[in-house]
Amino acid sequence: MMNEINKKKLLDRALDLKALEYGEFILASGLKSNFYFDGRLLSLDPVSSNIISNWILSHAIELNANFIGGPAVAAVPLIGSTVFASYNNKTPLKGFFIRPDKKDHGLQKQIEGNFESNSSVIVIDDTVSTGGSLINSLEILKENNCEVKIVLSILDRKLGGSEKLIQLGYKYSSIFEINSKGDFI
Repeated sequence: MMNEINKKKLLDRALDLKALEYGEFILASGLKSNFYFDGRLLSLDPVSSNIISNWILSHAIELNANFIGGPAVAAVPLIGSTVFASYNNKTPLKGFFIRPDKKDHGLQKQIEGNFESNSSVIVIDDTVSTGGSLINSLEILKENNCEVKIVLSILDRKLGGSEKLIQLGYKYSSIFEINSKGDFI
């Protein structure tokens, strides 16, 4: 769990960077929303990235994970910053990301980066809505005999995705979630 001071700093930063905007938006899932959260504005900001990476890293250390990865594109900057933050640890993390589909050229990989089958991994994404892209990534990791220690996100939109992850047997945690009024808590 993130301490309240860092959580407030991160929320203030989200507002300053306009990573959180109110209006009418269509989400990737096709659902309508009265707010839009752009986690990339946080994950590509040095202050926010540092806070988020240290939160992820605390989970990795506690759970003894060796790898961190998630679906492309939103997870990529989080993976990179966390791998960098882990450099001075006794067991630095290696990073990977999962493409929606295998490449049709070169080595035709679907998992890119430093990845090994049969690994202990943490899966990260910026936002969980319906859980579709995360569940797809988790299925690919399952095919590679990985042990998923936990699934993490910056924001849980409370649109059923986190509940699906838990029903599938995954441990899940987020920094923020949305309440019925649209407030970050």
